Amino acid sequence: MPAGKFNSLSYAPYQAWQTPMDKNFPSPAEISHDLNLIKGQADGIRTYSAIEGTPAETLARIKAGTDIAGLAKKAGLKMWLGIWLSANPADNAKEMAIGIAEAKAYPNTVTRVIVGNEVLLRRDLSVDDLIKDIDSVRAQVKQPVAYADVTDFWEQFPQVAPHVDIVMIHFLPYWENTPLSVDDALAEIDSTTAKFKRLFPGKQISIGETGWPSRGRWRGPAAPSRVNEAVFLRRFVGLAAKEGVDYNLIEAFDQNWKYEDEGVAGANWGIWNANRVQKFPLNGPVVEHPSWPWYAALGALSGCLLFAAVGFRNLRLAVPAFALGNGFAIACMGTLPMLYDNWLRLDALVNLPLQALLAVLALRRADAILARRPVPAARSGAQALAGWRRLRPGLDYGGLWFLFLASASVFEALLVFDGRYRDAPMAVFIVPVMASVLRLWTKDRPTLGWEECLAGGALAVLAVVDVAIEGLANLDFVMWNVAALVLAAPVLLAYARHKKLS
Repeated sequence: MPAGKFNSLSYAPYQAWQTPMDKNFPSPAEISHDLNLIKGQADGIRTYSAIEGTPAETLARIKAGTDIAGLAKKAGLKMWLGIWLSANPADNAKEMAIGIAEAKAYPNTVTRVIVGNEVLLRRDLSVDDLIKDIDSVRAQVKQPVAYADVTDFWEQFPQVAPHVDIVMIHFLPYWENTPLSVDDALAEIDSTTAKFKRLFPGKQISIGETGWPSRGRWRGPAAPSRVNEAVFLRRFVGLAAKEGVDYNLIEAFDQNWKYEDEGVAGANWGIWNANRVQKFPLNGPVVEHPSWPWYAALGALSGCLLFAAVGFRNLRLAVPAFALGNGFAIACMGTLPMLYDNWLRLDALVNLPLQALLAVLALRRADAILARRPVPAARSGAQALAGWRRLRPGLDYGGLWFLFLASASVFEALLVFDGRYRDAPMAVFIVPVMASVLRLWTKDRPTLGWEECLAGGALAVLAVVDVAIEGLANLDFVMWNVAALVLAAPVLLAYARHKKLS
């Protein structure tokens, strides 16, 4: 990466356990700690809301110099002050009043005022009402005034431009209607900034948001990863330095609370994670999974324990045992870093032990089949459902396998009909998928009922539909849907055999 610091970083001060929805605003000490981290990597910050807690609390902080702008001044950082506009005029009036007061209090720290963020995109205000608010703030502050939105809405509403000093565009290659790979993103950014200079001659063009997520669902060729985030940032900063582009990167710190609205990707745009640990060096090599030795050790240990659970009677199960053990390690690796809320924690608390139990039961059943010992028929879906209705789930092999099969079909339906912010659930089902491979290998055919046929058939059909929706460039979802077909395969093959015999 070129020498020097980032131009600006989006800064939301919320700690890993905080959310703006609960009005629990970080303390001045927490904010100071954040800004001292940022000042080593960037010249400035961008905020999105002028109100910190309540209006009264914010005014008290401004007076004491403990608001974000005051603490940024102490840290030697410049600030792009955001004024948040919503559909509520009363809230907007409070935001503008506080923002104007803060801009006046710190004329040398606040270098521009951003009146509204993606207001037109969200359709919170009409363009005329937005312009009135921009004009009102612009008449009362000495700093340049900007409005920030995605490129489509600047093109749709060019009448906003005469009312601002800075046309601030958001360009996030990952979230574009036609997602771009890291390799294609920089050329598109370059051409977009050139286009906007032609569209709005005489206006300063600034990139208000650009960046790349380190985790989340693939969107076509746009693959979130730690390595891709590092590659994008390094290349973009080089381009910006070469072309003299004014920019702000999103964002300084991962924001766990964004998971609720934007999925895993939305929570993982930071240069630091939510615990304030830097994800990667800005120069030099980047490791995608820094904790991989721990997960490798967990996989080996799980494989040994699973093999021990079989009783060392059948050496042919050594490889499946280690495969299932590593599958369980992958399930942990894909689950534990993304426990953003209590529902996800509850899901992990249920799912991970059930996957481990299924691995044990699948191996013990395979051992009996390979040793030609009598094996009772696995419980059918109807029997499992009856037990669950009586609150007697009976955590046997057949019941567990059907539970995962039915759950996978529900997940697949959600991906097909409401998939924009949903991730491929490989970690949730990797052990059941491997158990299905083991089932196919041992020719352990499931007991067929309408429940199995419905779940397996739906899963297979939806997997094919999802591949068509996501496209073959989305390797993350291609792999998941192949895995879904493998999970459904024992039912499909058993049904085909039944039809052939009948």
